[in-house]
Amino acid sequence: MNGTDQSAEAACPRLAARDSLYTPVTVVELDLAHPDELHSPGGRGHTHPDGRVLALVRLHGHPLGLVTASGAPGDRAGLHRALVEAAHRHLPVTETTATPPAHPSRAGCAAAPAGPPLISVVVATHDRVDQLRLCLDSLLRNGYPRYEVIVVDNAPSGDEAMTLVRDRYAGRVRYLREPVAGLARAHNRALRAVRGSICAFTDDDTLADPGWLAALAAAFGQDRRIGCVTGLILPAELRTATQATLERLSGFGKGFEPLRWSLADPPGDPLFPFTAGQFGTGANMAFRTSTLNWVGGFDPAMGTGTPARGGDDLLAFFRTLAAGYTVAYQPDAVIWHRHRSTPQAVPAQVFGYGAGFGAFLAAALAAEPGMLPALLRRLPGGVRHAARQAAQSGRAGDPDGNAPGLGLLHLRGLAYGPVGYWRSRLQARRMGG
Repeated sequence: MNGTDQSAEAACPRLAARDSLYTPVTVVELDLAHPDELHSPGGRGHTHPDGRVLALVRLHGHPLGLVTASGAPGDRAGLHRALVEAAHRHLPVTETTATPPAHPSRAGCAAAPAGPPLISVVVATHDRVDQLRLCLDSLLRNGYPRYEVIVVDNAPSGDEAMTLVRDRYAGRVRYLREPVAGLARAHNRALRAVRGSICAFTDDDTLADPGWLAALAAAFGQDRRIGCVTGLILPAELRTATQATLERLSGFGKGFEPLRWSLADPPGDPLFPFTAGQFGTGANMAFRTSTLNWVGGFDPAMGTGTPARGGDDLLAFFRTLAAGYTVAYQPDAVIWHRHRSTPQAVPAQVFGYGAGFGAFLAAALAAEPGMLPALLRRLPGGVRHAARQAAQSGRAGDPDGNAPGLGLLHLRGLAYGPVGYWRSRLQARRMGG
């Protein structure tokens, strides 16, 4: 851990006390077509929780939204009834949504080959073999007919991940090693080896929904102009106050309605396309392989494990748009994320979000210098946007007044981001990357 992380931790000294007062929340899935069943995230089977529950409500597999309820010990029927009532009270359950969704439109795909496309799933990992195992198990539970799974071991300290893949997943998972630290480097290593026409990326601390790959394929199938698809990310567990705080801070939740962005049809957002974080995040993203290769893959000077701290996913979204492609958000493509549970993770993540966004802005201009006039026109609004994000970070991470300074920490990260990016570029050049 570097000095920046240590200073970030010092800004949040009392979160541990809040953890001891927090009431854990069990995360489940409820499909209104089967209201007497609750399932654990990631296709792990039935569950029978007590106490506080957060449920992803589906209808025939289609996600509608989130509801909460509490159940008394042993009163399964009461908890199920409370969740169903909350769903009908708060979510758009209508006659239209009460029927199974039709197959997505194939408009614009007349030249597409018959049959489902081959999807290459890439999971980068670094010394988290227990989490990697759970992630891979979830990926291999999916029902999509044509896919491959590739693990990229990024600057490992040992051979644990290689041994896991060899012993547990022989013939089902491919193993690659990228010795130089950096998430973008790991993803580029996989990009050179993928066989699929679509490459999907997730992290080793996630669980994939069984329908994740099918939903991604359906989204790409709607329009050949779509070069990138992102999906819904939800918490896999909320056992501690830290995890609940990180969920509020994460910005993962992009809603339950499909969205699209393109330069040809820009939205009303005055900062578009520089607010690339609104499009999605790297834990749940997929590209047409040809598109990702066309835009140059991922910037090796960015991402976790580099001085830039992040922003590699944002830059890939931005360059996809700049190349004339559409970015689509598909909430049916669900990934469950296991947030870190130690209190030190909160300030580190707040700083990291700011740093990643600052690094992205610097990298976007380096990659597309012709966009500088557009950025300068949007700069005043961007400063206001960053200030609002900083204030929201402080409020979200500190509902009880125990963690002052998170907003300022976000702004410090934003200011550091361009510096971190240029440091990382110099480092990459010395390494020949």
